[in-house]
Amino acid sequence: MTRQVHFFDQPERFVAGTVGQPGARAFYLQASSRGRITSVLLEKTQVAALAERIEEVLDEALRRSGGESPIPAVAPAELLDTAPLDLPLEQEFRVGTMALAWDARDECLVVEAQAYVEESEEENEAEVFDDENGPDLLRVRLSGAMARVFAKRALDLVAAGRKPCPFCNLPLDPEGHLCPRANGYRR
Repeated sequence: MTRQVHFFDQPERFVAGTVGQPGARAFYLQASSRGRITSVLLEKTQVAALAERIEEVLDEALRRSGGESPIPAVAPAELLDTAPLDLPLEQEFRVGTMALAWDARDECLVVEAQAYVEESEEENEAEVFDDENGPDLLRVRLSGAMARVFAKRALDLVAAGRKPCPFCNLPLDPEGHLCPRANGYRR
């Protein structure tokens, strides 16, 4: 089976979005450019981990450049994308592994989401693939600003499914919540 690579270099749009109600939502990454749309399914924890790691990679790239890189410190408000996922929503694959890299030469973030591959039952090991026959892949190159915007929306999306604290209205973390308004009240 030949690998299909969905490549977007500075897409018009790259977002995380959901379908369904909190508690039963399906999470997607979606890239679109010039009428071409690619959507991949992933877990809520993968969305959160991706967004957090993007923030870390951008912060480190900005620090290493001594502030000279065109990476904004926060997501530019004028670029925030709150629109729903583009339709038709056709899942290309379910994400297994993801990778991130900062391309210092082109000053962009590279995000890769690779299709989930089940372990071989006979060998109990994952199959080894070459570049041509590996799992399908979504590869997206983003400016620092667009990457910040993606991370902000993704983190907001994940938080939106959490119950708010009755004291401060911040989303409750799964590990607990130290409320700033309730004098250390931990829920």
